[in-house]
Amino acid sequence: MSYGRGNNECRIYVGNLPPDIRTKDIEDLFYKFGKIVFIDLKNRRGPPFAFVEFEDPRDAEDAVHSRDGYDYDGYRLRVEFPRNSLPGAARGGSGRGRGRGPPARRSQYRVLVTGLPPTGSWQDLKDHMREAGDVCYADVYKDGTGVVEFLRYEDMKYAVKKLDDSKFRSHEVNTCW
Repeated sequence: MSYGRGNNECRIYVGNLPPDIRTKDIEDLFYKFGKIVFIDLKNRRGPPFAFVEFEDPRDAEDAVHSRDGYDYDGYRLRVEFPRNSLPGAARGGSGRGRGRGPPARRSQYRVLVTGLPPTGSWQDLKDHMREAGDVCYADVYKDGTGVVEFLRYEDMKYAVKKLDDSKFRSHEVNTCW
């Protein structure tokens, strides 16, 4: 493992970690997004946080979009690019520069959602649907509908079964696929 290659597009910040977090726990949270080059855990003084460096900047983007807001042992993780680093074109580079928009990975395991409140965001919808499994994409539309894509077929089926007619920010949510 190496560190300090200067490629900030590959590094992410992970905050709001539990006090007993270990480097191995962080690795377990992020290994599925791609090859991890280095994990820098800061847990000596104050609340723990970490920097995780991936080999590929697209893996870092996917990790940010999938793990930001993730409930880990009762702690809602904050996962983002370091403040001095934004991906791709957002920094004037040649990447796509999606910033905090939807992730690059899409899936055919799609659920349509109806009955969303007009104030609901794609982040709220994604957080709600995470109860059913790994969400790789979510979006909401002004007409009160939305779409959620899961990494696995089983998660999509479970979402339809478990979350149909569930409460979403005190509004009814209907799923169909």
